[in-house]
Amino acid sequence: MQKFNKNAFTKFFNSEKTGGILLLFCVCFSLIIANSSEKQAFQQLLDQTLGFQLGNTSISYSTSVWINDGLMAIFFLLVGLEIKRELVAGELSNIRKASLPVLAAIGGMLLPAGIYWGVNQGTPTANGWGIPMATDIAFALAIIAMLGKNVPPSLKIFLAALAIVDDLGAILVIAIFYTDQIHWQELYIAGAIVIALATLNYFKIKSLWFYLIPGIFLWYFMHHSGIHATIAGVLLAFTIPTGTQTSSPLENLEHALAKPVNFLIMPIFALANTNITFESGMIAGLASPLGLGIIFGLFVGKTLGVSLFSYLAVKLKLAKLPSAANWKHIIGVGMLAGIGFTMSIFIAMLSFSDHLHVTEAKFAILCASVLSGLVGFIFLKTLKRKYAQ
Repeated sequence: MQKFNKNAFTKFFNSEKTGGILLLFCVCFSLIIANSSEKQAFQQLLDQTLGFQLGNTSISYSTSVWINDGLMAIFFLLVGLEIKRELVAGELSNIRKASLPVLAAIGGMLLPAGIYWGVNQGTPTANGWGIPMATDIAFALAIIAMLGKNVPPSLKIFLAALAIVDDLGAILVIAIFYTDQIHWQELYIAGAIVIALATLNYFKIKSLWFYLIPGIFLWYFMHHSGIHATIAGVLLAFTIPTGTQTSSPLENLEHALAKPVNFLIMPIFALANTNITFESGMIAGLASPLGLGIIFGLFVGKTLGVSLFSYLAVKLKLAKLPSAANWKHIIGVGMLAGIGFTMSIFIAMLSFSDHLHVTEAKFAILCASVLSGLVGFIFLKTLKRKYAQ
């Protein structure tokens, strides 16, 4: 028997690629469950209510809500920490570099929405124009992590920043166009908590507990305001203190969250959100205006939108390309931005009351996301050059 190599296992466990491989495994496993005899039991597990009573306040949600709004807020917290670190003293500290993902994200929202609207205008599915606007940050980052040294490290930061801006845009679209009611009192309280956290940062309070405990309340009130609760993770991240020292509160929290997010939260997220049951009519629905609008919006619209707006921003000297990156890298990132998945599915469920439309939209989103991820991965992989991480 071959001797167990502890160092090899440690390297494998610590590799970013491992998180991506585990995530893709969970995607496949979830699809298998959703199309097996266990699908009903699995759905019941996701619908199971979990929570507790605290005085007159009931904190009780389904398992899927705890995963998508609770655990994903922690994921967004980690990504927000990385973005802030790069804004303070990294890839995004230069205003021309920081503006590129913002402008690219705007292009990556406008063109897909325009393509969908052009294809579906005047049809019963025209209301779904927001579906191809979203980028699934979790899956997109998992794919680019699997590329390892085939892409410059700056490209991961660029994609993360782009996807966060994209998600914030999608959240605003949901709040303005797809939300029946915003609870302003809860939103004002959430805003007051953010101001309080920023004040703690201003007075250089270093203890993480002074941020994490109010952060829980921030999540609660954001969740009840009607706006997607995961934005609380980003807002909290931007109030965590950082500095030039390597042991600042931001860096300490970032290191503490990395493995739980990569090896626990993201696999659970994939299991809960990829349980799409294949039904009759799904394949035919790909050729409908709904299916074509989603597929062309996500795959073509995202690639063109991100690439075109990036090109214009650089040529107009409003922005600068990420370090060691070229235009082929930007095109590849545009492809990966076409992985819409979770947020796109969420918007689809808000857009349509017809079950058939929702089902067709889910399948089209899955196909477009797989196409975008696969083509983007192969495209970036073929660039061949190795970069120091």
